[in-house]
Amino acid sequence: MNKNSLPTPTKGLASGILGIWKLKSREDVDDKGQLRIDPFLGKDPLGILCFAPDYFSAQFMKRDRSAPDSMVRSVQGSNNSSAVNGYDAYFGSYNVDEVAGTLTVHLDGSISPGNVGNTYIRDVRIIEDQLIIQLATTSIDGAVVTRTLTLSRIG
Repeated sequence: MNKNSLPTPTKGLASGILGIWKLKSREDVDDKGQLRIDPFLGKDPLGILCFAPDYFSAQFMKRDRSAPDSMVRSVQGSNNSSAVNGYDAYFGSYNVDEVAGTLTVHLDGSISPGNVGNTYIRDVRIIEDQLIIQLATTSIDGAVVTRTLTLSRIG
């Protein structure tokens, strides 16, 4: 899903985002429409997001962390946090701009010390019981990609 295909911003996004969300898919697509696999979290990572009023936590993990390529990430994508040994976790505060359909997160804590204090802005939509989060970032080789996370409400 590219940014141009996102529907108009979700009404009631600030209240609709509250709850627990499980990652269904995470896709990086370059400007030519080619799917790119993030080697640090793999093609099918596990993930969970939890939103309470004003605070959130996020965890993402490469499904198989036993492989030798699950090493500390030395390259961080632009506009994105970095994973450590196939795992990325952070928490902090957030706010929602319902008119723009964006979520701004401020990282109070992170598995990667370099991410603490960072602020990121994401396009967010809720479609039925799915949370769609989209951002521009870069792949390991520096190519610009659009990352789309699709999550299902579980709580």
